Amino acid sequence: MDDTRLLPADIDAEPLVRAAAALRPAIRAYRDELEREQRLPKALVEPLHAAGFYRLVRPRQLGGLQADPLTYLRVVELLSEAAGSVGWNVCNNNIAQLVSLGLPQHGIEEIYGHGGDVAIAGTAVQGGGRAVPVDGGYRVTGRWPFGTGCQESGWMLGSFQILDGDQPRRSPDGASVYWRGVFRRSEVQIVEGSWDVAGLRATGSFDWTVHDVFLPERRTMVHAGVPLDNQWSHWPGLSYALPAQTWVGPHHSAVITGIARAGIDALIELAAEKTPRGRSGRLCDNAQVQDAVGRADAMLNAGRAYRTAMITELWNTIAAGGETTLEQRARCRLAAVHAADSAREAMDLVYRQGGSTSYRRESRLAECWRDLHVVGQAVTLAPEWYPMGGRVFLKMDPGPRLR
Repeated sequence: MDDTRLLPADIDAEPLVRAAAALRPAIRAYRDELEREQRLPKALVEPLHAAGFYRLVRPRQLGGLQADPLTYLRVVELLSEAAGSVGWNVCNNNIAQLVSLGLPQHGIEEIYGHGGDVAIAGTAVQGGGRAVPVDGGYRVTGRWPFGTGCQESGWMLGSFQILDGDQPRRSPDGASVYWRGVFRRSEVQIVEGSWDVAGLRATGSFDWTVHDVFLPERRTMVHAGVPLDNQWSHWPGLSYALPAQTWVGPHHSAVITGIARAGIDALIELAAEKTPRGRSGRLCDNAQVQDAVGRADAMLNAGRAYRTAMITELWNTIAAGGETTLEQRARCRLAAVHAADSAREAMDLVYRQGGSTSYRRESRLAECWRDLHVVGQAVTLAPEWYPMGGRVFLKMDPGPRLR
């Protein structure tokens, strides 16, 4: 799509979205392996790369597809319907690539200039490592959690505190100075056994470490004062002129709404087949089940519609040559959190109506419930975003994360 135009009205007609929908049965075929191996199998990663899902938001001049945010989020949502871990890994890899666009040009060329598939794991969240400045870069030691996709990635993103001697370097306001860096996967050690969780097991989000690794300056950049300040705005294209709130928050929100859709569909399928013990009719004949399915669908889609509306409003503001307001950015983050909370409520409704089937480990409802509630614990979807938005509307300082 030409990203100087308005967003497409029918996202599901976009070729990338159709490709994600078509891949869902193949992803489901790996369900047992995903749960057991705690990683995405190579045989699944290959078609994900072939479809372009690991380069969705990368600029075209770097071999990417430069997808608009709604296309990107819909792809993530559909992949998450098939398996929450797949959607989570694809969405996080793409955000890591957005972050990497803030590197110096030589670092960009080192990562993307050789062609082929590129995947970046790790986290953009502040903290985890400490670095001593040396000629040409830094010597870095640290341990970071949430190395999502570390087994299938060639690069790892992490944040570190800069030391002057043995003391943290301070900014003019007295805060510690943090930078981000991108390490080669061969430079890091994965901490086995550090990802033992109830859901999203196949994300492979293990802790990872480096010890006294030289990180060249070309693969480092300043850590902005907010979780993901827009350090990629110098790249051509409307996607890169958007505020960070268009991408960050909505990306995890799309994972959770995709899983909830799968959960609702799982109850619909179960209700058509199951006759509960002691009952004469099928589960679908129960008025409470009918009510739950109707309410869940309405909850989920209302949240999705608000999220879509706010992203579209930000896009159209930039496309018209305007600047987004603090209120618009706040509503975009609120829409992402609200969509996630709506998905959580919908999932809880259908899980309860599944009866004893819901808690059996092999049940699709159980899988969706576990994965969804792990996604819902992400800081990007935390309840703290509501009062931040409220402070904006009350003309109070919301803090740096919404500026």
